[in-house]
Amino acid sequence: MTPVRVLTYNVRSLRDDPAAVARVVRAIDPDVLCLQEVPRFWDWRVKRRRLARDCGMDIAAGRRACGLAILTAPRVRRLRREFHLLSPTPGLHRRALAIAVLQVAGARLVAACTHLDLMTAPRRRHATEILTHLDRARRRYEAPVVLTGDINEEPGGPTWSLFTDRFQDAYAVAPDGEELTFSSRNPRRRIDAVFADETVEIIAGGVPSATAEEYPQATDHRPVQATLNLSPSLPNSQG
Repeated sequence: MTPVRVLTYNVRSLRDDPAAVARVVRAIDPDVLCLQEVPRFWDWRVKRRRLARDCGMDIAAGRRACGLAILTAPRVRRLRREFHLLSPTPGLHRRALAIAVLQVAGARLVAACTHLDLMTAPRRRHATEILTHLDRARRRYEAPVVLTGDINEEPGGPTWSLFTDRFQDAYAVAPDGEELTFSSRNPRRRIDAVFADETVEIIAGGVPSATAEEYPQATDHRPVQATLNLSPSLPNSQG
């Protein structure tokens, strides 16, 4: 089995303190970092590259649109990447799904990152589209899927339940650390999550407590990490 640490983090376009964001990430030391609200406008490429450098990581997937990015530690190899715009909703911010197919030691992983809407109907519609994309990726790359992101909904909601019908909720399965993710200054809601296929062993999941003093300074969300065990990839899996 191969242990992998996945971290999801909404960084609010780095409008707060990018150095604090980098300190949080470095302290947690993830193999895979899935980001929401990455800068999209003025000097967005420079800001993303600087954040990756300051975190000691590489950019594995993501585009300017929709503010999603997946970063990886040097010990992780990217094999493929995909980016899917989700169906538009007039008057609302466009949503998307970023995917990176990764090799960690002898194991393969489809890491996916999204940021869903504040409104219920488009959020649920986009969740259904995401599941379709991930079903295809799972078959295409013959690897388990880990879905991360800012769901903008709490456990028990219709979209959250759509995901937990298909995936394990890392915090619910193996709670480790704190539960609530928003806001970083006064956490009252759990709206950020790491979900994993049933074939993935979840060792721990939750908000790390060791870096909590940095959270209000860094951004308005708290990070969520999950430690996973992956089975070795099949020899005939696509490279």
